[in-house]
Order: sequence, then structure tokens, then C-alpha cells
Amino acid sequence: MLRDNRPGTSLAALWVSLSLALAMPGFAEEAVILGEGVTLEEATPIHAILADPDAFLGQTVRIEGGVLDVCPMKGCWVEVGGEGGSLRVKVEDDVIVFPADAKGRIIAAQGTVEAVEMSREEYVDWLAHLAAEKGEPFDAATADVGDGPHRTIRIRGTGARIEGSSGGAG
Repeated sequence: MLRDNRPGTSLAALWVSLSLALAMPGFAEEAVILGEGVTLEEATPIHAILADPDAFLGQTVRIEGGVLDVCPMKGCWVEVGGEGGSLRVKVEDDVIVFPADAKGRIIAAQGTVEAVEMSREEYVDWLAHLAAEKGEPFDAATADVGDGPHRTIRIRGTGARIEGSSGGAG
């Protein structure tokens, strides 16, 4: 290893490094690892899963993107947006808790692709639940969702890494 022993050189290098770290948003903040973390090296594009979900059912995947939304009640899900759409990562209540401050940050999440089949009634109940979580009005009687059946694709999450987040538990 080469070493520069001129006076002030180490201090100058430290100052430049610190200045760059503070100037880059989120760089100086530590990432938060939730659950089992993320062990897969390669991410599967969200658009690929959405284009042919049956090809991915039951497979463990890593997705990456921006956090569009977080469950406001228990932190039990996060909506991850990437090129070509978004996917919800759902975790077991109180096992992994996505922090509210994750919204707007970058996430890598890992889990199993699953399809949730719902009748019209089940789907309307689920939409009502989502609205209630956010304190938004929802009228099940006038919900225009068709007759069904309804199918949603999501990731059953086992772990995640949220970049630059300051909160969380896992």
C-alpha cells in the first residue's frame, strides 16, 4: 500500500470524503436490514413478473425500486415501484415492520411470488380494508370492480434492505 506522509494530506482526504458523503442524499445514512435481509444477487424486474406472473409463482425473487407506499397501520406491506409497474410486498404482521419513513426511499425486497384469488365480495372487502387503513372513504355498495373473480400478484416477503432509512425494526 502506498502512503503519503506529507503533512495535511490525510486530513485533506478525510475532509473530501466527508464532504462528498454529506452532499449525497441518503449516502451518510445507514441502510436498514429487515427480516432475513436480501441474499439474492440479481433482481428480477417488476415488469417481467407482471407480464407473466404464472411463470414466477412459487419462486423466490428479489425486486428493487422505490417505495411508493407503506401500510400505515402495522407496517405489514410496502408497495415497490419500478420500471413497468409496482408490486406489493406483504409480510407477516409484527415479524417484519416496514417503517413509515421508507416511503420515497430505495428498497430491495426478497420473497416468494404468489397469486391471491378473490371473489368480488372478498375483493371489495379487501379494498374497504385498504381504505380504512388510510382513513379514506370507501362505499362497498357503489364499488365499480366488476363481477370477478379477482387476482392480485404480490411478493410474500422474507426480508428487505431499505437504503438510507433512519427507522425500522426487524
